[in-house]
Amino acid sequence: MTCMGTVLTITLGTVILFMPAAEYLPEGEEPKAFSMMIAPPGYNLQEMRVIGDEIRAIVDPTLNGDPTKFDRGEQPIPALKYYAMEVSTRYIWFLSEPVRGKDIGPMMDSLTELFRSYPGMFAFSSRGSIISSNDGGTRSVNVDVSGPDLAAIYDVAESVYRRAREVVPGVQVNSDPPSLTLGQPLVEIRPRWDRAAELGLSATDLGYAFSALTDGAYVDEFLLEDDKIDVFLYGAPDAVSSLDRIGDLPVYSPGQSVVPIRAIADVVETVGSSSTRRLNGERTITLNVIAPRSIPLETAVGIVERDVVGHLRETGQIPAGVTADLSGASDQLDATREALSGNFLVALVLSYLLLVVIFTHWGYPLLIMLNVPLGIAGGIVGLWLLNAGGGLLPWIGLAPVRQPFDMITMLGFLILLGTVVNNPILMVDLALQNVREGMPLDRAVRDAVDARLRPILMTTITTVCGLSPLVFLPGAGTELYRGLGAIVLFGLLFSTAVTLVFLPALLVTVLEWRAPGVGSDEVAPPEVRPSPAR
Repeated sequence: MTCMGTVLTITLGTVILFMPAAEYLPEGEEPKAFSMMIAPPGYNLQEMRVIGDEIRAIVDPTLNGDPTKFDRGEQPIPALKYYAMEVSTRYIWFLSEPVRGKDIGPMMDSLTELFRSYPGMFAFSSRGSIISSNDGGTRSVNVDVSGPDLAAIYDVAESVYRRAREVVPGVQVNSDPPSLTLGQPLVEIRPRWDRAAELGLSATDLGYAFSALTDGAYVDEFLLEDDKIDVFLYGAPDAVSSLDRIGDLPVYSPGQSVVPIRAIADVVETVGSSSTRRLNGERTITLNVIAPRSIPLETAVGIVERDVVGHLRETGQIPAGVTADLSGASDQLDATREALSGNFLVALVLSYLLLVVIFTHWGYPLLIMLNVPLGIAGGIVGLWLLNAGGGLLPWIGLAPVRQPFDMITMLGFLILLGTVVNNPILMVDLALQNVREGMPLDRAVRDAVDARLRPILMTTITTVCGLSPLVFLPGAGTELYRGLGAIVLFGLLFSTAVTLVFLPALLVTVLEWRAPGVGSDEVAPPEVRPSPAR
């Protein structure tokens, strides 16, 4: 039992030492990038077109050009296979793909730097994905900044943006709404609640009246020959031809009196955002913080939570009434990991109970289930070795290989649970059968190893050969299944080695401790004596 405790301790230490930080889902990345230049308020279409023409003048010479010019510093961005650009008053959207697939990272960095070189411009680039959206998808750590004061939440959002760029090298930050500057002209109608109450007008009445007089308000719907018809209420045509006439719009009160808006509300000209996003009823700005691929999602969540949001709270840059919460892929990562952990425990218990039924014993299945944590440790170490070896591939002129520890990779543990117990079942079952037939313990276990060695090696070799193409052959989309195959392959190899080397010694020790050939619910074979001569 001391030996078993030592093995479990070593296994736990191995898992803690080599356990990588978790990702949510593989991106299924494509060698193309989606970039965006976001303009602050005040730019018009003509100015954005001038910027677009300047970008074209820089990009066009690189189309299908010599990729080595970028390596020699002769052009500012890598050679592009193609690009597409859309210019509007608020942003410039840019889709591109490099001639060399390995230039995707430098291309994104170069375009982001080019876009940020224009005064006041925000820039954002993300790699294309066949699974998630092209705005960061499963690697986006969202920071939701909410509060009643629009100016305060914009100040906090800009602080989050600047702090994230300081503490996370190579980070990409996007936002919704796109602009983090309150420069859009805005007209606010602020009711005088005492005057409105005198006229019998509630907040709902005022809001509905203002909406009907300006943009129109929904009234109801009716059916006309099985067609649904919406009914809207509008004010008089051209009633608001200029801002100074908003205060003259008439409002009909329940007391049957007609008063202008300026009599019950103040019309104030201010600045705001071109669009408003609400979360749980509060004005919200969401920033998508996307760390580079070298930083796992779990690590990025910790950095944003501790060094970005936590730092801003400690320094008093998040005022009272404003909240900054994390959401997006970080929440999905936690929820999925909890679900997988629960499913793994259920599968572990079911496998153990099934072995108890097969062996009609509570103790012997524990010897078999001991291979499960050992297989998990082997899978984690194998994934670490795969990434360590993949990082050395550029030394021989090949593209590097990095396999994240994502949720699909974690599914390999569930598959491994049903795989690593097969080999020890064969050995333990035959050893117990030999003991019941009266063999000495050492000979019974040795005979079980000799008899089961061939089938154990055959099943292990065929399984490893079948998984090897999934793990070691490169190609587009291999990151979707490489991690799962690596966990199963290396976990099976390690557990097989333990089964052949360690399990026989442990089995002899346990059988000696339990008494030779006799379990808690077993009967020793009767002693065979010769019949007396007649």
